[in-house]
Amino acid sequence: MWRGDTIDRRGFLKAAGIGFAAALSPGALMALERADAVYASGFRAPDGSFGIATVTERGEIVDRISLPARAHGMAWSPATGRAVAFARRPGTFAMIFDPSRQAEPVVITSPEGRHFYGHGHFSPDGGLLYASENDFDGNRGMIGIYDARDRFRRIGEFDAHGIGTHDMTVSEDGSLLVIANGGIETHPDFGRTKLNLDRMEPSLVLLDARTGALVQRHSLPPSLSPLSTRHLDIADGGRIWFACQWEGARNVLPPLAGWLSKGEDIAFASLPEETTVRLGNYVGAIAVNRREGIVGLTSPVTGAAVTLDARTGQMLKEDTVHEAAGVAPAAHGIAVSSYDGRFNQTRSPVAWDQHIVRIG
Repeated sequence: MWRGDTIDRRGFLKAAGIGFAAALSPGALMALERADAVYASGFRAPDGSFGIATVTERGEIVDRISLPARAHGMAWSPATGRAVAFARRPGTFAMIFDPSRQAEPVVITSPEGRHFYGHGHFSPDGGLLYASENDFDGNRGMIGIYDARDRFRRIGEFDAHGIGTHDMTVSEDGSLLVIANGGIETHPDFGRTKLNLDRMEPSLVLLDARTGALVQRHSLPPSLSPLSTRHLDIADGGRIWFACQWEGARNVLPPLAGWLSKGEDIAFASLPEETTVRLGNYVGAIAVNRREGIVGLTSPVTGAAVTLDARTGQMLKEDTVHEAAGVAPAAHGIAVSSYDGRFNQTRSPVAWDQHIVRIG
């Protein structure tokens, strides 16, 4: 999640230093010097290998780091400049890296009996990394806690108070962990098979970040039990936006996005029926542009990118982006990547993965 008002190539280059700039190819350096914003995303190369790329808003790749397997969610710490890429569920690795190459990457693995769910977030001071994890034999979601000051040694865990724990984030003041429990039971013995579609339990949870105590839990009503709460971002004022994926009957048009705040109940955005149809009952990623007060949603199922008003939830714009994947705040509007290699409609030489993160 991006929290600042401006991130540009000057800030990134200043943080990276002369050594990083000198190591870039002339083309990469030119791309970075003319960039308005810089991002990181997982990718699949034409030869089938996987990695993380630093990329400009024009889709120009600045730098690459190899990965052992496919990545999923990304997070970045403004305090330390470090970023992390989590393995795609049910992967067991996460790579913490410095986009400016001033420190060697650190690879961590989930403990025995756990796998990563593909998402996590840094504490505001960058001292802790939180990760969504599956205790698959116990059939419960957990939040693993890793010490960034000790090579990301695992130092504890909190109960996520749900199953299918997917995305999670941290409040701006660091006091709350915000968790999207998708409600779907999985076990690595069955790969990515969803084992409980007839009895899903989606929920949204707030935990005390210091103690792990449950602050707030919202279970969806029985009529919306097939609505998997999957991805999160935070808008101004602490409003938490969430996005969903429908696992029920195809002829139902459920709400696909909404918001909540501490001490308040869930509210759903009232999308036009044609917009819900256009999203294919599936939102794969969500991002808030705080400066402009907008929210971006994407659906790779139908190739849709939708922009909402972050205050009212009103639909502002719809675009067609084939295999739309990641979203992040842009210098103006919302940046969108795609599985077929487009970044803001510019063709890149790699296939982007589901999520992107703005860095600087």
